[in-house]
Amino acid sequence: MATVPLTRRGAELLKSELQRLKTVDRHAVIQAISEARGQGDLSENAEYEAAKDKQGFIEGRIAEIESKLAAAQIIDPAKLDADGKVVFGATVELEDEASGQKVTYQIVGDDEADLKQGLISISSPIARALIGKETGDIAEVQAPGGLKSYEIVGVRYQ
Repeated sequence: MATVPLTRRGAELLKSELQRLKTVDRHAVIQAISEARGQGDLSENAEYEAAKDKQGFIEGRIAEIESKLAAAQIIDPAKLDADGKVVFGATVELEDEASGQKVTYQIVGDDEADLKQGLISISSPIARALIGKETGDIAEVQAPGGLKSYEIVGVRYQ
């Protein structure tokens, strides 16, 4: 199985979701199934079907998270020493060469990505264009609106 890169924060988020699914959500859906069973004929019981569907989703998500955590390679950005190069976990400050607009992104695992919080997936086009570059380099990214060029203004490991 391939390793799944995660920041320490991302691993903690997955662990807390797993804990909630196992201790809260799983028990709630079991209770809902039990109550629906008490209503009689299961063949036409919509509540029972909905609870069984939710149970399937919860069990599937538990298995998915356990698999990811088992294959996780947890990387602490604060402990990185990549000689100023952009690597997984790095926080990168960019300047759009066309508009001069500055943006800051942290490169994280697929499960952690949230553009609104400045967290971009390691598999995104912009992250792939940034990996291995350092301050002062230009990264060209094929975006839906055409080719974009970004200058790397700074690289931090926090």
